[in-house]
Amino acid sequence: MKIVPLKYDFCIKEIMENEIVRTHFISDVLDIPIEDIKTVRMMNTFLWRRFRRQKQGILDIQLELNDSTKINIEMQMEQKAHWKMRTVFYLAKMFTADLRRGEAYKKAKKCIAITILDFDLDKRAQYHNVYTLRDKLGNIYTDILELHTIELKKQPNQAQPSPLDEWHRLFNAKTQEDLDMIKSKTGNIGIMEAIKELKEISVTDRIRLEYEYRLKAKRDREAEDEFVFEEGKAQGIEQERQQGIKSLIHSMRAIDAADEQVIAALMTEYHLSREEAQGKIQSF
Repeated sequence: MKIVPLKYDFCIKEIMENEIVRTHFISDVLDIPIEDIKTVRMMNTFLWRRFRRQKQGILDIQLELNDSTKINIEMQMEQKAHWKMRTVFYLAKMFTADLRRGEAYKKAKKCIAITILDFDLDKRAQYHNVYTLRDKLGNIYTDILELHTIELKKQPNQAQPSPLDEWHRLFNAKTQEDLDMIKSKTGNIGIMEAIKELKEISVTDRIRLEYEYRLKAKRDREAEDEFVFEEGKAQGIEQERQQGIKSLIHSMRAIDAADEQVIAALMTEYHLSREEAQGKIQSF
């Protein structure tokens, strides 16, 4: 039986309401002991603008640890233009959101962005990468800003298993059978709780309707993209053809060819009628 895949943002938001799920997920992504996380609070995901012309930010899921570290979790199904710059923008926006003018910089809190991507961001083999501010030799400047990318199209390294691998498989699960297989092999309480939540929301009318709407929107987008591509391709071919006709006319005129010779060449090379060929000569 098919389920609503966890890789959809509205699904992640639903299961992250469960504190056990979000605590274990953060523990496995950041590779910190579960005991070190006392609370992971859900926060308002709206980032206020300080100035009228500033870009406004709306985050998918924003969490806060007991040490005030802020975490943003975002799911992205398709690669968008300037994706990397967009990610940096949201991380910087989150970092400056609570620091008011005149306040000491020491009050700035660590911010972590976790982006889950259903596409390949680069050609590296590993699906989980962590970025901080470092110099050219790799020495860390500060870890107050931290960016994690989790690429779902890439496969876990079987030689170096990680607790995060189970979450990777869970995000890629498509059926109840997939969930049962993951559950049978895990001892992770967070994973088991997430599976229970995912099974429940997969039969919820509200979630099902949202899923069907997203699928339809995706198919419509793909159809539109294909149409635009084919239209652009046809226009490109026609432009290239017109340029070829123009070049042929100019080159034959350069050797003082008679109009009848040019017409004959156009009719032969580009399958134009006599009237069309005469029109091209007059145009160019």
